[in-house]
Amino acid sequence: MILDRIVEEKKREIDQAKEKVSLEELMEKSASVGKQKSFKEAISQPGRLNLIAEIKKASPSKGVLREDFKPVEIARAYQAAGASALSIITDKKFFQGDLAFLKAVKDAVNLPILRKDFIIDQYQIYESVYAGADSLLLIVRLLSAGQLAEFSSLCAQLNLEALCEVHSQEDLGKALAADCAIIGINNRNLDTFAEDLQVSARLIKKIPKDKIVVTESAIKTAEDVNYLKGLGVHAVLIGEAFMRSQDIGAKVKQIMGY
Repeated sequence: MILDRIVEEKKREIDQAKEKVSLEELMEKSASVGKQKSFKEAISQPGRLNLIAEIKKASPSKGVLREDFKPVEIARAYQAAGASALSIITDKKFFQGDLAFLKAVKDAVNLPILRKDFIIDQYQIYESVYAGADSLLLIVRLLSAGQLAEFSSLCAQLNLEALCEVHSQEDLGKALAADCAIIGINNRNLDTFAEDLQVSARLIKKIPKDKIVVTESAIKTAEDVNYLKGLGVHAVLIGEAFMRSQDIGAKVKQIMGY
């Protein structure tokens, strides 16, 4: 399965990174980073459906989404179009991302940034802080209940707001047990890559009202957005529809109605 391959590659990448910069060194470096912006606050603004706009060059299932890929220009277009926050995919091998994209974008825009990657080691959490991330994706399925609680707690200590991503009732149970404040419902099955907005419809009913709810994947049209807004989500995370568009600002307006 692709997810297993990604995790194995991630383990190798982390081992290589640790050889260059030890965890202790990274912890020291990340301690000097200034205050992050509040991702949670940005994506829970009342009176609107908030947009987390994604910067994503490619995916394992769809290939290259945008040949003319300029992360800083894309980020500026999203900010001008009214996005509340940005998501930047940093996985190199499978998504053609890079942590350097996050650093470059951080200097260019004022929006809070979510680092989207496959987080399986605390090293990556300190790495995210040092790169300038304001938030971090934790894919609940990849982590044991103990790891999820540990990583969530570490994120909180480092002022890094965790977006805990779920796809099933089992995932949601783990996220709630770990007291995740921001819960992302991924409408994409990570095994089959099948997409279904009904995943959000089913799971949101079981999420306490004090949680911030984000829905991710399979969001392509204004109709999709209106449907999700009706479910009561606080924010939508959209990438592919924008990455495939020549005019990102116009596409945001078309889908979000801003």
